[in-house]
Amino acid sequence: MDLGLQGKKALVMASSKGLGKAVADELTKEGAVVFICSRNEADLKKTVTEIGAVSYAVGDVSTAEGREHILSEATSKLGNIDILVTNSGGPPFGAFEEHDDRAWENAYKLLLESTVGMIRGVLPGMKINQWGRIITITSQAVKQPVAGLVLSNSVRTSIVGLVKTLSLELGSDNITVNNVMPGYTQTERLEDLMEKNPALKNISKEVPLGRIGEPREFAAAVTFLASERASYITGVSLPVDGGWIQGI
Repeated sequence: MDLGLQGKKALVMASSKGLGKAVADELTKEGAVVFICSRNEADLKKTVTEIGAVSYAVGDVSTAEGREHILSEATSKLGNIDILVTNSGGPPFGAFEEHDDRAWENAYKLLLESTVGMIRGVLPGMKINQWGRIITITSQAVKQPVAGLVLSNSVRTSIVGLVKTLSLELGSDNITVNNVMPGYTQTERLEDLMEKNPALKNISKEVPLGRIGEPREFAAAVTFLASERASYITGVSLPVDGGWIQGI
């Protein structure tokens, strides 16, 4: 199947490793011109070489300065962005009473503010082109909260509301806006959570498919939503979780 991604210009956030890297790799394989970013330049240089991304920028998406730098570098290299994939690391593990005001503020900046800021940055160009794909990466926790992840459960859910609202506002500009919810996937983030919560080490038993997901499986779903083939899909939250979410 030709996904119609040849030459499309994509900006993938937090893409030097993990799910972001897998998405950037898959988009590149489908012919998109991909710009990556993260806070770690060594990882970015390695990833550019491994997947063939066009270039990179070092920046912290939780800060206005970081976002402005990334957007400036990306648009300087690519021009108007066709595809934006928002992504970031996850906030700390812990119960409600373990997090102070600063932790909540940091989670807001990392998850919601970064998403809003990056969308603002690419939207004018998408409207000029009358074509765009905005895809947010959240978590299965926005549909079925995960114990010990109160910050993620709470703040990421607001992104789902943002996605649905933007899908209503931007449809007339031929811009689709969707959310993808990764389940338990083999990444460093999951390994870190398993160390903090040993109960997660047997989590595959709770997944109907009986195993942890692979980053490439998640990336395939994101890449499809970014494609021309997904031109009539907008405003959805797609779980890629092996069936873990139990709600209808």
